Amino acid sequence: MVVVGDEILSGKRRDTHFAFVVEALRRRGLALDWARIVGDDHDLLVRTYRETLASGAVVFSFGGIGGTPDDITRQCAAEAFGLEIEPHPEAMRILREKFGDDVYPYKVRMAEFPVGSTLIPNPVNRIAGFSINQHHFVPGFPNMSHPMIEWVLDHHYSDHFREPEVELRIVAEAPESRLIVAEERIVADFPDVRLSSLPNTQNRMNVDLGLKGEKARVEQAMAALTAMLDADGIGWAPVETVDNDARDRGQ
Repeated sequence: MVVVGDEILSGKRRDTHFAFVVEALRRRGLALDWARIVGDDHDLLVRTYRETLASGAVVFSFGGIGGTPDDITRQCAAEAFGLEIEPHPEAMRILREKFGDDVYPYKVRMAEFPVGSTLIPNPVNRIAGFSINQHHFVPGFPNMSHPMIEWVLDHHYSDHFREPEVELRIVAEAPESRLIVAEERIVADFPDVRLSSLPNTQNRMNVDLGLKGEKARVEQAMAALTAMLDADGIGWAPVETVDNDARDRGQ
C-alpha cells in the first residue's frame, strides 16, 4: 500500500489506512507485504510507482486523486506507467450527472485517468477512483476509500481468498536463550508456520511465543513446541490473542 500526502508526514493528519488494510486483508485470508508513506513530491511519486509496477505487486494507493493543484497522484502514476491521461467516458458521465455544466473547467480533472483505467465506484459521492496495472487508486478520505478497497478486493481478487490465519500463543517461563533450540526445530519442521518470540522486558523469565498460519498446521506446531518445552522442564501457559483494535481504543 502507498499513502500519499504531506499532511501524513507532517503529522497534520493521522493515517488510518494501514490498520484498515491489514484487517480487510486478514478477513480474506490475505496479508500486507509492505507499506509506504510518500509526500506530495512529483519525482518521488513517479519513482515509487515505477518501482511498484516493476515489482508486479497488487498496490492500493490512497490520496492525491482530487482536482486541486496538490493532487498529483494521477499524473505521477500515468508518467510512471508510460501512459497518457484522458477523460474517462464513464467517469465523465458521473460528473455531468452530479455537477451539470459546473464540471468545467476544474471538476473535470477528477475524471482524467491514465489511458486504459477502469473505475472503482465511490459509494459516498459517486466520484470514482481508478485501477490500472494491478494498482488501485482511491481518495485519501477513509469514509470513501475504505469501502472502495473492499469493493476492489471482492470484485478483483476473490479467487485468492483463503480461510483467515489463526495465531496461538503461550508464555514460556525461561530466558529466551534457553528456547532457541526448540524454536529452531519448529521453524525447520513447520516452514509454513510463522514463529514470533517476544521476551518480557520487565521479566526476562517470561517469553511470549506465537505461532501463526493455517489452523491445522498451527495446532500441530504448537503441540510439538509445548511437548519440547515439557520434555525440557520449562513451564508454560496459554495466552489469549490480543485484540489490537480494543487496545487501540483503550479498552
